[in-house]
Amino acid sequence: MTTPVAEIPVVILCGGLGTRLREATETVPKPLVDVGGKPILWHIMKTYSHFGFRRFVLALGYRSFDIKEYFLRYREHLSDFTLCLSDDHEPIFHDKNGDEDWEISCIETGLLTGTGGRISRVRQHLDKDIFMMTYGDGIGNVDLDALLERHYAEGRIGTVTAVHPTSRYGEMRVEGAQIVEFNEKPQMVQGLVSGGFFAFQREMLNYLSDDEGLFLEQGPLGKLAADGQLSVFPHEGFWMGMDTFRDYTELNSLWSAGNPPWKVWA
Repeated sequence: MTTPVAEIPVVILCGGLGTRLREATETVPKPLVDVGGKPILWHIMKTYSHFGFRRFVLALGYRSFDIKEYFLRYREHLSDFTLCLSDDHEPIFHDKNGDEDWEISCIETGLLTGTGGRISRVRQHLDKDIFMMTYGDGIGNVDLDALLERHYAEGRIGTVTAVHPTSRYGEMRVEGAQIVEFNEKPQMVQGLVSGGFFAFQREMLNYLSDDEGLFLEQGPLGKLAADGQLSVFPHEGFWMGMDTFRDYTELNSLWSAGNPPWKVWA
């Protein structure tokens, strides 16, 4: 019997320093960098929520208090309220704009801990036979129902979403000495990379340790692959990691255009 989607924990890695996006991360942690007026973390959580996931485990590190504060004040940020300063100072809310069917666990996993170590340090909150995992800086219109279906069908410990990377440079098609096509905007290029949307059986934790220097990408995933325990879920739609200020600018431009390609929720 499979675990109901609403009970499956979703680990989101939120602890990195975001050094390549220094223009935006000196005052807030990378997962709180705005895309269209909302943190990129919110966009990621809305994507999972659209597919029925509601249990989020945030693995915190750099500026962890900012992320805690964001969710502690979430309803106050979004709703109208009346505050009487002569009594207990408790706000009276006038709408449900801040209501989400989310359960959020904010877990301190260390300032400089690697991605593998962070997952290991939240293991006590991974109480089902399966969990999902992603990074707090990548978004896409990934079909999470189909990802989960592929994971169960293949029967391996892990499944990774594979995406085509985008080129950061103008691409040219050349015939002889002549350029016959020039694409200025980023285009999908050949090859596949990890898009960061994972499904794992709980046995995956046996490949981890609490070691601060353990990175998921530098050991555990390779070992899973070598053991024949890593499946692939190809994603041909939109995906982008917010690694640089250029990525940040492009994501905000896509949102401002009115039809952001990752927005799968109503």
